[in-house]
Amino acid sequence: MKMRDLEAKTGVNRETIRVYFRKGLLPEPARPARNVADYSDEHVRAINAVRKLQRESGLTLAQISKMLNGDSGGERLGASAFPHLEELVAARVGFERNLVSVKTMLSHSPKALDDARALDRIGLVELIENGKGPQLSVTDAGLVSLWGRMREHGFDENNGFPPEILGYYVEAANIVAGNEARMFLERIEGRIDTEQAADMLEFALPTMLDFFGLIRLKTFLANIGQSTAGSRLADPDPSFSQDS
Repeated sequence: MKMRDLEAKTGVNRETIRVYFRKGLLPEPARPARNVADYSDEHVRAINAVRKLQRESGLTLAQISKMLNGDSGGERLGASAFPHLEELVAARVGFERNLVSVKTMLSHSPKALDDARALDRIGLVELIENGKGPQLSVTDAGLVSLWGRMREHGFDENNGFPPEILGYYVEAANIVAGNEARMFLERIEGRIDTEQAADMLEFALPTMLDFFGLIRLKTFLANIGQSTAGSRLADPDPSFSQDS
């Protein structure tokens, strides 16, 4: 597609799109001839991802660029930001992986390497160790940074909260996300086209993340109230015990 088509599909003017290119946020277009640029749906998705990161997460173009180049900079992002960052990574580098160096995280999360190794052991993240040093995907770096923030508020080994305690989240996430995916696919098959399904998921994933968070908070507070009233909390699933 030509630049005017890209403008029409994204609602973003060419001057702004050119700024995105200068900042390194978009992949270079194909050039079938001199002074001819051919843009693709990949560029549409990347531009939309940049706009959402600006609008929903309040990131500047400079911050987005730094994060894509492996410098998390201690930015505190909501969970809904990470799919947009991964979308940009996929658009910029194709099938190659753009990784965050754990070293860049140490200034704001001193235990990041220890936490990354612990979370890798329990299957929450994938730590990649190669000639460039320990690295994580953008999303996995976000998980490690979140646990670093928990440490700042007393959730550490001294108080009985090693990172390995998070192991039960793996099984819980597999159950919840697995059921969500199965039910969604069962209900859209033969009824909804791919584009509409993608639009539905784009809205549903962050929305239902908030929905589940509220249910979790409600249940947690009810259990805490039950405990302070003198009742022993029932283990909802003995297999989740971290002491076995």
